[in-house]
Amino acid sequence: MAQYDQLIDRLIDLAIEEDIATGDVTTDSIIPAHARAVAEMKMKADGIISGLSVARKVYEKFESDILWDPKVKDGDPVKKGDVILRIEASYRCLLLGERLSLNILQRMSGIATETSKYVKELAGTHTQLLDTRKTAPGLRVLDKMAVKDGGGTNHRMGLYDMAMIKDNHIKVAGGITAAVKAVRTHIPAGVKIEVETTNLQEVREALEMQADIIMLDNMSNTEMAEAVKLIQGKAKTEASGNMNIPRLKEVAATGVDYISVGALTHSVTALDISMNIQKND
Repeated sequence: MAQYDQLIDRLIDLAIEEDIATGDVTTDSIIPAHARAVAEMKMKADGIISGLSVARKVYEKFESDILWDPKVKDGDPVKKGDVILRIEASYRCLLLGERLSLNILQRMSGIATETSKYVKELAGTHTQLLDTRKTAPGLRVLDKMAVKDGGGTNHRMGLYDMAMIKDNHIKVAGGITAAVKAVRTHIPAGVKIEVETTNLQEVREALEMQADIIMLDNMSNTEMAEAVKLIQGKAKTEASGNMNIPRLKEVAATGVDYISVGALTHSVTALDISMNIQKND
């Protein structure tokens, strides 16, 4: 996500301000400025690694001449005990970046690992796994990078890059037809329109309005299969609502193009990673 580099830089700057502010009073009191050290990051659990590219940006905020030696790359599977990274820098730099880099790596790797479990269930189908906007405020770009590293597909980044007409919009507009017409008069060419539907009648109306994507929200598997047949490939279909791993294969069997899962990012379990620093004599 090179287009989001500036956002990532701002995110890291804010995290540094939050954690370090005017300086590390403990490290600055104990560690000489000239002391060099080597750090290794090691896996304490199996999973999918994500966030190495961001962690490097963290350390480069403190020193430009660090020796960065990753043993894996983002998206790679890793096992408990694997050394994933070796860094050589000043001792102070390593300590300054330790917690922030681990926080990023552990969260992103947790998301990538969970995503990979869902993707594995969808193997052999044409259905793709989508993320949602249910992300930690300020961390969305990292959360979505992690989903991609886990094999998932990114949905819209925010409210600005795709029109998604949901139930509240439809109520205010007076129906799907009116809502789509209103959106079409305001959005730039090329911006896709997705319409949330809850029954087959709404699916027909969204189809008539030539929606790009039709969301099948909280429908039964039977209803979704009927909706897919009705749409006949004239729009992409997204299954949404209460999606979990036990349901995935059955939902994919209905023929939907996408399944969106908020749990990939709203209920993150960090993947355990340790960092050990040794003084470089």
